[in-house]
Amino acid sequence: VPLVESGGGLVQAGGSLKLSCTASETIFGINTMGWYFQAPGKLRELVASISRSGTTNYADSVKGRFTISRDNAENVVHLQMSDLKPADTAVYYCFARSDYQIGDYWGQGTQVTVSS
Repeated sequence: VPLVESGGGLVQAGGSLKLSCTASETIFGINTMGWYFQAPGKLRELVASISRSGTTNYADSVKGRFTISRDNAENVVHLQMSDLKPADTAVYYCFARSDYQIGDYWGQGTQVTVSS
């Protein structure tokens, strides 16, 4: 499995969760890492991404509530989610983009459920 995610779960609205994703040592030249989410019956959407240099990008719906960070030495990316809303309920997928491969690497997905 190229990417291993952890940290999903059930939380009440207004609560916080932190997702983490570790890339396999066999993946070289990772430039961008980040997270997508997919709610039931909907398309997968970008939540946040971070480049090797630290440039971040967020979906409008999570700006000010979610923070993405990265440890380049360890090939780990984190997503700190605060003030969670029921609309944030989805399966969250980590992705990594390499300089040496066409197409992204994906994690298996982790469920985040926010109760009202």
